[in-house]
Amino acid sequence: MTNMTAAPVRGLHRSHDFHDLGRLISLMTGAEKHAPAAHSTTDALWVLYDRVLRVTPATADDPGRDRFLLSKGHGPMAYYAVLAAHGFFDEEVLRGFGTYGSPLGHHPDRLLVPGAEIGSGSLGHGLPLAVGTVLGLRAQGLTDPRVWVLVGDAELDEGSNHEAIAHAGPAGLEQLHTLVIDNASATHGWPGGIASRFEAAGWSATTVDGRDHEALYAAFTAPHPGRPRAVVARVEPKR
Repeated sequence: MTNMTAAPVRGLHRSHDFHDLGRLISLMTGAEKHAPAAHSTTDALWVLYDRVLRVTPATADDPGRDRFLLSKGHGPMAYYAVLAAHGFFDEEVLRGFGTYGSPLGHHPDRLLVPGAEIGSGSLGHGLPLAVGTVLGLRAQGLTDPRVWVLVGDAELDEGSNHEAIAHAGPAGLEQLHTLVIDNASATHGWPGGIASRFEAAGWSATTVDGRDHEALYAAFTAPHPGRPRAVVARVEPKR
């Protein structure tokens, strides 16, 4: 099995840089009703795939890989662009986005999209699936792979997420990392902010500028022994 324990060399498995994302996203001309949802995730997704996640096209099936679950799957254009930029599939595939016969649907399909871990789009499913993924890895004795899940702030209105949050903290699921993209679109709020909801359940949590790559990297890589980690990335409000 490939050794997945060492941190990746920055940019090792990509053929583009962050400034290419706009062009790659522009190749996807299929009707998309959730473009703001996609653009809210560009910076955080880039930092994760370029500097944090231990997974490449060559190790996408390796049991020791890190897992990334896109729960906010109803706006996948940025996700597809980041996968293409890192070599999971050719950028020409982006041109067929949303069309009949294309693997790139308006919601990602794990059976069709190279690198995708789950089929997503129905909000509230990703975080519970991430908890289950960590428990499954533990049951196999795989304690090195990290599991990341990206959710939206409005998605936290779904009760299934709060059951997952309440379980993961006391269970000490250190392998679990939740990235919340906060574009001020949630119906409900939390006293003290979103991070306080995770902290109350025993998580390590912080809030950062979702467009600041260095702040995101520091938050993503901060130690959190014995606790799951939540990073709330604030971006401009959804319009």
